[in-house]
Amino acid sequence: MSSYSFRSSRPDGWTQPRPYSDATLRLMAHGPIQPMEEPGFLARLFGNR
Repeated sequence: MSSYSFRSSRPDGWTQPRPYSDATLRLMAHGPIQPMEEPGFLARLFGNR
């Protein structure tokens, strides 16, 4: 077994999670939620919701 230990000045992402941000802050930062796929031609034509 190795005696080498890794040290970094930057904290690990698992031990230092991102701070909480509510939905309003995320909306202001990133905009509205976008669909994974663009709607097809017929869905756009007939306004499929």
